[in-house]
Amino acid sequence: MIRSVRLLNFKAWPDTEEVRLAPITGFFGANSAGKSSLVQMLLLMKQTAQSPDRALILNMGDDRALIELGTYADAVYNHDTQRSIGLSLYWDLPKPLRATVVRAGSTASVTTEELGYDLSVGVDDAERVIVSRFSYKVGDIDIGMKRTEAGQYRLEVAPDGIDLRRRPGRPAIISSTTKCYGFPDALRAAYELSDVLSDLPLEFERLFASVYYLGPLREHPKRRYTWAGAGPSSMGARGEEAVAALLAARGRGRALSLGKHKRKKSLEEMVAHWLKQLGMIHDFGVEEIGAGANTYQVWVRTEPLAQKVLLTDVGFGVSQVLPVLTLVHYVPEGSTIILEHPEIHLHPAVQSGLADVLISAAKNRSLQVIVESHSEHLLRRLQRRIAEGRLGHKEVALYFCDRAEGQSRLLKLDVDLYGEISNWPDAFFGDEFGEIAQTDLAAAARRLAAER
Repeated sequence: MIRSVRLLNFKAWPDTEEVRLAPITGFFGANSAGKSSLVQMLLLMKQTAQSPDRALILNMGDDRALIELGTYADAVYNHDTQRSIGLSLYWDLPKPLRATVVRAGSTASVTTEELGYDLSVGVDDAERVIVSRFSYKVGDIDIGMKRTEAGQYRLEVAPDGIDLRRRPGRPAIISSTTKCYGFPDALRAAYELSDVLSDLPLEFERLFASVYYLGPLREHPKRRYTWAGAGPSSMGARGEEAVAALLAARGRGRALSLGKHKRKKSLEEMVAHWLKQLGMIHDFGVEEIGAGANTYQVWVRTEPLAQKVLLTDVGFGVSQVLPVLTLVHYVPEGSTIILEHPEIHLHPAVQSGLADVLISAAKNRSLQVIVESHSEHLLRRLQRRIAEGRLGHKEVALYFCDRAEGQSRLLKLDVDLYGEISNWPDAFFGDEFGEIAQTDLAAAARRLAAER
């Protein structure tokens, strides 16, 4: 699980300061207030880690990537290329990491269950993205690389008295880093205790391999779906792989839990369960059109006695929530899921119920869910579940984003044991009471005018 993140000079944020992330984290706020930027940095790291180009410092993306950030000038705060973009990240490891170092002249082991990562990047005179420095926090030790004035790199280990024992005759200066987080082969060969230099980038890649994303714009439903038998790694940014995931899970026979002492369900059954709980449909299923055709249709039944119809022939909301429900039950346990506006095209009651879906996934599948949303109904349901004791207030981190004087600001909402928010911002979801008052005044004025 990602425990915290901090951004420096990234898009609308000069400095977010440390942002605590919880099993369920929600970012709310006005349009263009910087909410998306908070998750875009994580997506930037994911697509950089996934890139086959080891020399590419940052994969800024294209129209096929998770995000497309353009140039460095587009991504840096105020488009000021003299500034460095920075990232600080802390996360829990799936199993403890052991590093062997030289401490005070003799070998010693450091074992940690969490890692920290700090990055600073900029551009050179040719406007190429370069790493200024990166480092990993391993217990009380920092291990990383720093760019020299000559444009090369050297290993940095702190505090004083810690080193990895450089081999005689091996160079201390290296020409480049591997992407923005890795130690090149030549550097690892230069040190006797180099296992940690391999382990740290692997943990970084393992973290971002477990991050999944579903964007705000989802694919329209289809009358027919073709599936060749492969299991997708995710739903796709638009949810285009949801049906393929359902079919792949069917073949694997994996069972999912809704909690202790409850019957386990297949992925299709779990999706059908939540669609029914959300009050959207009564039955749901994926059926093949003719044996061996590899072509499928998604059928739903809206009422117990109603005829079943295709997904395309019911309200748009079902097809929009389907990738969300599939994703949170398809990915491996312990994954981190980023959802942008999962409430789009959903009725307010369904938006509220969606919070219960996320709570269930976080608790029963140990998922971390990061949500960017405008939904008051989703937030209110989270508050209610905290008040009921079904969700711990420390299991949630909620933030409000707005803009002032040309830069984004982030307010951590203080949620107590009873789900109450003590620092609720003005007009958080608009001025509801102001609207009611103005409506009453306008109605009274019209009645008065009609009586004259």
